[in-house]
Amino acid sequence: MDPLTEKQIRSSFVNCSKGEAKRLKLPLDFAELPWPDLDFVGWIDPGAPLRAHLVVPGPGGPTGITLRVPGTRNTSAVKSSLCGICLTAHASSGVALMVAPLAGPSGREGNTVGMYLCADLACSLYLRGKRQPWMRPRQYEESLSLDEKVARAMGHLDGFLAKITAGA
Repeated sequence: MDPLTEKQIRSSFVNCSKGEAKRLKLPLDFAELPWPDLDFVGWIDPGAPLRAHLVVPGPGGPTGITLRVPGTRNTSAVKSSLCGICLTAHASSGVALMVAPLAGPSGREGNTVGMYLCADLACSLYLRGKRQPWMRPRQYEESLSLDEKVARAMGHLDGFLAKITAGA
């Protein structure tokens, strides 16, 4: 992923107001992000820990979405879970159901869509083996190349973005 500026990121959001996009906090390590290893940038807002953000590059420029992060999770019944983007297996605390308001009028009416995602939104780093799940549940062996895994993950993410932006 090519590095993005703060202005590009803030102007990319499709499911929040311009004021909300202006107030969101960028990742604390924004200047040190490993851009060459990222397929998209995602982070938990340091100023609002129940809010997360994803910015995905695209042919027409980046698309940003804001997400709600669950405050508490009941993990007693679940042993492990898969991220819906990168398919990394995590202990149940490593995956969270993140919910995005829909873009446009439908989102302003309170309609949302959710997806189980890596709780730290570091899918790109998991795909490349640069980060490992905290408690490593059994990972399935795949014969896909890195490029194929990235293409699959971006397809999942594009499908999620399509649901968010469908009514805008």
